[in-house]
Amino acid sequence: MTAIQNHPLIASDRIEGTLVRRHNGEKIGKIERLMIDKASGKIAYAVMSFGGLFGLGDNYYQIPWSLLKYNLSLDAYESDIPDEQLAKTFLPQTARKH
Repeated sequence: MTAIQNHPLIASDRIEGTLVRRHNGEKIGKIERLMIDKASGKIAYAVMSFGGLFGLGDNYYQIPWSLLKYNLSLDAYESDIPDEQLAKTFLPQTARKH
């Protein structure tokens, strides 16, 4: 049994800070928080940060949870979301506090 089979659930605070990479290992960003639908209780999307230095100047993007899959060999969430689609998910400063 793999670690995922032994422990299929994970606390949200353990996801926060996890890297997001492409299949080839290229770093896309880091998960900052999860947004959960109040009615269904399901994760709608992850807020991912990219760029900046020590948290200053970071850009934030909302990545649909369905586009992320944990990859044991990368020790990261994996997504091959195209850069063009990623750009459409940009979160302006005013939307980040919800």
